[in-house]
Amino acid sequence: MYNEEKDKSEFTEETNVEDNKSTTVKKTVKSGITFGSALAMVISYTTWKSVGWAIFHGLLSWVYVIYFLLRY
Repeated sequence: MYNEEKDKSEFTEETNVEDNKSTTVKKTVKSGITFGSALAMVISYTTWKSVGWAIFHGLLSWVYVIYFLLRY
């Protein structure tokens, strides 16, 4: 009986560690997406001086940033 309780607590610890990793990954991806959008909008606006293009390129996010780095 003691071993069963110990096994359950070990499983609970593993689950909590996995949940924490998942939460960390989600937060990192979310901040990466917002940073990519902001960076794309700043690059676009300084290059083209157009709010419309800045919004469009912000939606493309990292795709536009990488394109800009390769192209210019």
